[in-house]
Amino acid sequence: MSKKTVKDTQVIMHELVLPNDTNLLGNVLGGRVMHLMDMCAAMSAYKHARSAVVTASVDQLDFLAPAKMGDIMILKSSVNFTGGSSMEVGVRIESENPKTGNTRHTVSAYLTFVSLNENGKPQKISNVNPETEIEHTRFSAGRERYNQRRDRIKRSKNN
Repeated sequence: MSKKTVKDTQVIMHELVLPNDTNLLGNVLGGRVMHLMDMCAAMSAYKHARSAVVTASVDQLDFLAPAKMGDIMILKSSVNFTGGSSMEVGVRIESENPKTGNTRHTVSAYLTFVSLNENGKPQKISNVNPETEIEHTRFSAGRERYNQRRDRIKRSKNN
């Protein structure tokens, strides 16, 4: 299997925060943010695996600042690390006030996806090939999280 670059997996989405997406304070609902994050990350995983993918885990979902009604949410994702059949996708969301142009980091998370074959079974995927310094840093950190997730899942199965 050939290596694919991180650039090959990059996705950028824009979403307007509408009244039905908000709570009583006018902030976007956390569940809506998680849904959009999962969709953006899934597209990066699809672009890498070129097969059906399923969400296996979500790590370190950190809400940092609210997105308000009328804001534009900017979602960016890319594959950080690949295992045998799994890949870690990093997602960052910023919210932009369309009147002022000010942006703030709203939320970040790491999602793990597994590539599935036609029978719904995990299948081997190509390795991701980091090229830039930041991609190499994300790859190394992704490898550490991959090992931590594997150990955590192993412990959970034994309980």
